[in-house]
Amino acid sequence: MTDIMSSEDIQITAFNIILHSGNAKTKIHLAFKAMREAEFELATQLLEEANQEILEAHKSQTELLQSYASGTKIEMEIIMVHAQDHLMNTMTLREIAIEMSHLYQQTYKLANE
Repeated sequence: MTDIMSSEDIQITAFNIILHSGNAKTKIHLAFKAMREAEFELATQLLEEANQEILEAHKSQTELLQSYASGTKIEMEIIMVHAQDHLMNTMTLREIAIEMSHLYQQTYKLANE
């Protein structure tokens, strides 16, 4: 007999992913603001905090995958699709922010030579 993950458990996992990726996205946008104001140490700190939030979201995602791998049947729900989309977009935004930070720092350095 196969275990089936309850709809409530799926929703809780999805909302955990949304919560932490949303927190990360907020930190990333604050990092962009810090970059614009040449506060590069703050931007780096915020991007690291964003990464910690992404890791928390990823932890929820991994637990779901482990349940699936151990034979638990998981009915896909639209909220989980939304959560996965939210997380992937946030991860991409963080990668872009890291690249932008390098550009902001180079531009700042050139402008102040």
